[in-house]
Amino acid sequence: MTQLTGQPATDDDVVHLTVPADGGYLGVLRTATAGLAARLQFALDEIEDLRIAVDEACAMLLAIATRDAELECRFSVTEDALTVEVTVPTVRGATLPGESSFAWKVLTALTTSASAMAADGRATISLLTRRSGGY
Repeated sequence: MTQLTGQPATDDDVVHLTVPADGGYLGVLRTATAGLAARLQFALDEIEDLRIAVDEACAMLLAIATRDAELECRFSVTEDALTVEVTVPTVRGATLPGESSFAWKVLTALTTSASAMAADGRATISLLTRRSGGY
């Protein structure tokens, strides 16, 4: 984990958080998301959109997580963007909602881009949000 300081964000700023795959711990990830987005000087509505997107991505993953799993979250901070990757081990045969589902519509409406991957018993959802004016 890179220690975050008052210095300008660089490509090297990465924060890893691991929490139990339980809805009761999602507040920790929402708070970290908001704090990192605020550090990048995202607008308040952008911060809230990203918090909602992270919450939705985690809810999608919790639905297919194995019992007693851990939810791993990786935040990558750059000068004008925040990438959030959430990963969880999945039950056998688990699938993520399709791109035409309501959940994916929410993710793509609230972020710059969203993608998902499921392989080898793990599923990952990646969210990229660029600060307005940083496009």
